Parts: sequence; structure tokens; C-alpha cells
Amino acid sequence: MQDLSRLFKALSEETRLRILKLLEEGELCVCDLVAALAMVQPKVSFHLNVLKEAGFIKDRKQGRWTCYRLEEADIFKRFLILSVLERIEKEAVAEDRERLVHFLQSKTTERESSASPEDKCIGRKNK
Repeated sequence: MQDLSRLFKALSEETRLRILKLLEEGELCVCDLVAALAMVQPKVSFHLNVLKEAGFIKDRKQGRWTCYRLEEADIFKRFLILSVLERIEKEAVAEDRERLVHFLQSKTTERESSASPEDKCIGRKNK
């Protein structure tokens, strides 16, 4: 019963729902989420950790960067995420998406002009 409680607790916070909605379209690194949510990195990392412990997301390390994506292996959790995300209006996360798009565009521009791309965040990897 504690696992079930952890699942619903993870979904009970607006910031975590916003994160899940952003991850719905593909993998993002922490810096992408920080920019999209307009929050500080430790706060975003806290919410990511709650979602990861509940089994809703997976992470992968690439150098010093950590990227997150939705966990799709557990069919119950996947169904739960899809059920929740379909009820979130696009307008509710429109500002997050707009900040994310702007940030990703600026990152691409920086990467193209940088002499050492390994020092830059790796960016987005779509599904």
C-alpha cells in the first residue's frame, strides 16, 4: 500500500505534473526543465527525485549531465500518467513550453558558436 501512496503523492504536486507534461514530448536534461519551469535547479531536482522514486521517470547520465524521460516499462504507471496528462489543458503549461522552446533555440545557437560543445548541456533527445 505504501507504493500506491507514493504514486499518488508524486502526482499531487503541480510542479511535478508540469514536469511530466514537459517530458511527454521527449527526453529533457535538468537545465531544460529549469529554464522551462523558471525555477532553481535544486527545487527542480527535488521534484525529479520524487517522480523517479515513484517510478514515473527514468534518468540517464551523459557526462556531467542528467537527462530524464517518462518510464514506459510499467503499464499501470504509464496508464496512470497518460490518464493524468490528458486532463491537463495545454494552456496550463503554455508558458512552460514557450520558455522551453526559447531555451532550446538559444542552446542550439550557443552550441553552434562554441569552440567546446562538450562544456554545453547536451540538449533534447526526442522519443
